[in-house]
Amino acid sequence: MKMTVELFDSIINTSQDCVFWKDKERRFLGVNQAFLDYYGFESADVLIGKTDEDMGWHSDPEPFKQDELRVLSGRSTYKVQGKCMIRGEERDIIASKRPLYDGDSIVGLVGSFVDITDVLRRRNGLDSAQIVYTIDKLRKFSYFDRIIDEISLDEILDPLTGVLSRSYSMKFVHHLIAEQIPFTFTMIDLDNFKYINDSFGHTAGDEVLKFVSKSIAEVVEDSGLVGRFGGDELLLVDIRNIEQDKKESFFEKLYTQSGALRTRMDFDTGSSLITATSGSASYPADAEIFDELFGIVDKMLYLGKGRGRDCYTVYNASAHKDIEIVHISRKGMFREMQNIKAMMNMKNGLRDKLTAVTPELRDLLQIKDLYYVEADGRMKSVMEPSFDGDAADISDLMKEDIFTDRTMDRVEKDSPVFYRTLKEKGLESALIMRFGSNASVPRYLVCAVERTFRIWQDNECAILYYLTGLLEQE
Repeated sequence: MKMTVELFDSIINTSQDCVFWKDKERRFLGVNQAFLDYYGFESADVLIGKTDEDMGWHSDPEPFKQDELRVLSGRSTYKVQGKCMIRGEERDIIASKRPLYDGDSIVGLVGSFVDITDVLRRRNGLDSAQIVYTIDKLRKFSYFDRIIDEISLDEILDPLTGVLSRSYSMKFVHHLIAEQIPFTFTMIDLDNFKYINDSFGHTAGDEVLKFVSKSIAEVVEDSGLVGRFGGDELLLVDIRNIEQDKKESFFEKLYTQSGALRTRMDFDTGSSLITATSGSASYPADAEIFDELFGIVDKMLYLGKGRGRDCYTVYNASAHKDIEIVHISRKGMFREMQNIKAMMNMKNGLRDKLTAVTPELRDLLQIKDLYYVEADGRMKSVMEPSFDGDAADISDLMKEDIFTDRTMDRVEKDSPVFYRTLKEKGLESALIMRFGSNASVPRYLVCAVERTFRIWQDNECAILYYLTGLLEQE
């Protein structure tokens, strides 16, 4: 059989290992599908011509650079253990690399790696993990029945909760869409999870995640699967409850009868009520492509948070098509802005003013931190005073006073220096406001979160716009 480009692509994209190849300058020339899935890239265009350092994948890039330079001098490496950053989390990998030759000349390198984080955690007993889904349970779904004999269960499951990992939750959803199998997609966000961690410790937070994940999985049983999207966010994929009345009935049972939510958990140092906010929509009734479906679910989730949390919102086109207009007009908006103004008037100086209002903004905007960019192009953090990032080219991005991006694609294209700073912090989507129009060099407020597809609602933009107006004279 003659090796063709098509045959090579078929072979390389069938591999479960992440495969990549680079030129003599250590710049990416190409990667396989497993590599794209691991980092969550739609295509290889985001990294072609870039090095690992450009991508910000290593907290200490020098050992990886030296390793590749040795390979380019003619040495091969096999199963070298290391670490890389993925969506703000440091993961353990093992990698193998060897030089690429054109005749007698080395023209680049080819390598592959696999993620062993979950295996190490289980082996070292770091997570006190539970197993919710066994091989037999997953076989009931055609996607997993097809791959379960080739993929380790450790790779498929989240190491703490024992439900599907983020990666395989997404793969399952994309499979259902590709096969045109109707399903309901739900995102579930635990309420006040930070309070539980801060008040009772991270062990208590882990126990909450494990309990809620397992309990929801038991409620949905054989009609769907639960996954962990990240942090305190869970995903639910349900292939049975698709019609509007069935969805409403399911969530009513989940919230009032199941014991999975609105339940009290006891910890060593106290107890807390466990609640969650959910947003839900269905394929193909509400959206026929993934991005639109995810966007609707995200809007429903934030609508629930605006309603005070501890509730579910099932998308209904007639009621929710103008959701952003409804959201910005909700009661309490004026009071929130007045509170911000009062707190800022009690302080002097940009940083002190932002420090005063950030706790309020963290709740209103659902962010962990607030960043600002000074006139000298340095990006600062309100919650982390020692942070000093480079945002020298942010002005190339800000053609208008406001900017939002769900995936950072536009940031990467227009402001690569600022993009690298955001990626090093694990930030995946951003809302940015320009202020100081009277000054020779403007400044910027940056809201950014560690998740892609974040939908920045109109009311959130309005709050930040109001805040920058208050800062105009600083």
